[in-house]
Amino acid sequence: MMNKSKNSDGIFKSVMIAYSVLVLHVLLIAGLGLLVLFFRGVIQYMIWIFLGGTVAIIVSGYRFYNRMKQEGKTLREMVNSPLFHGRAIEVSILGGMASFKIGKDNNPLALPDTTRNPANLLEDPASSRMRELSELVRLLESNLITLEEFNSVKQQLFQS
Repeated sequence: MMNKSKNSDGIFKSVMIAYSVLVLHVLLIAGLGLLVLFFRGVIQYMIWIFLGGTVAIIVSGYRFYNRMKQEGKTLREMVNSPLFHGRAIEVSILGGMASFKIGKDNNPLALPDTTRNPANLLEDPASSRMRELSELVRLLESNLITLEEFNSVKQQLFQS
């Protein structure tokens, strides 16, 4: 009797596996059909996609040009901003497939400063100081440092 129930369970499982394989094949064929329809649509509208991208680039260039004229600066003045002083500006399009540099580095062979956290390299000093000060306040409120330690470290922060 026990042998019959094991056989019926085995047959049921085999039938269910066969159905699931059949359903997966149907889903695969349907997915391939949708993929063909999608790429046919992409190819059919490729000129419109290209023109839309071109218009987006032209509009952003025009807005940059208008902003530059509103500030009364030339492209050279904007590139020579103190923010970019001594740095090359690299414009990268499509994840680096097309890129060009404007300006030159003062010392292109200089190694980056590895003593700082790489996540904070782009952070300006004022926000870095505020972040460190808020961390210091959190330590003081958690009673992990004393008031004297807090004041001495705070003075060091403001002096640097």
